[in-house]
Amino acid sequence: MATSQLTSYGYGDLGALMALMTGDEKHGPAATSTLDVLWVLYDRVLNIDPRDPDAPGRDWFLLSKGHGPIAYYAVLVAKGFIDPGLLSGFASFGSPLGYHPDRTLIPGAEISSGSLGHGLGLAVGIALGLRAQARPEPRVFTLVGDAELDEGSNYEAIAFAGAVGLDSLHAVVIDNASSTHGWSGGVGTRFECEGWSTVTVNGRDHEALEAAFAAPREGRPHAVIAVVEPKDSAIRRPATNVR
Repeated sequence: MATSQLTSYGYGDLGALMALMTGDEKHGPAATSTLDVLWVLYDRVLNIDPRDPDAPGRDWFLLSKGHGPIAYYAVLVAKGFIDPGLLSGFASFGSPLGYHPDRTLIPGAEISSGSLGHGLGLAVGIALGLRAQARPEPRVFTLVGDAELDEGSNYEAIAFAGAVGLDSLHAVVIDNASSTHGWSGGVGTRFECEGWSTVTVNGRDHEALEAAFAAPREGRPHAVIAVVEPKDSAIRRPATNVR
């Protein structure tokens, strides 16, 4: 089940919504790299109702790549979680929309994030807690940047999740060639060697992303590697298979 639609906004409105947020520290490339993945998740995949974002049976979404949140805020507006009037006050004094998302101020935000390397470990803990409560229905998704995999805490989380078969856990890694360690095109192998199922897709292709999230995983955690243009590229790939 996808997130309930309570507004008239569609994917084509996201650019205009993002443009309402201005400032030197909005991390535009980091934000736009996540835009299509965020839209597909909230439009086609996640079971989260903006009228009751804390419902016990909801899916959990953790934005680990929180240092460029303007795409996240735009999607939350489009899906009815937050008031569009807040966007023009982005990062101003008293605004709930800061340079990093604050879970105490933003409906639907499960974690406060921005410092790299925290989201995957938290997602593992949440998935493990749901298992301990015998609650198999809620799924746990976390969006991670490829550079976050330079942080050692992520390797511990990947290894543990694979070893205990946390099949409710989904990680989506935005690969925009900004990782310092590892090698180009090798993100998926970091998960595969620890027992995860993995799919690598074009991070701008909405149909491919949707199919990747639904891929069978046979009792294993699942990683989707969403490849987008390099961070320093002046040209953004166009979105495809949008509906």
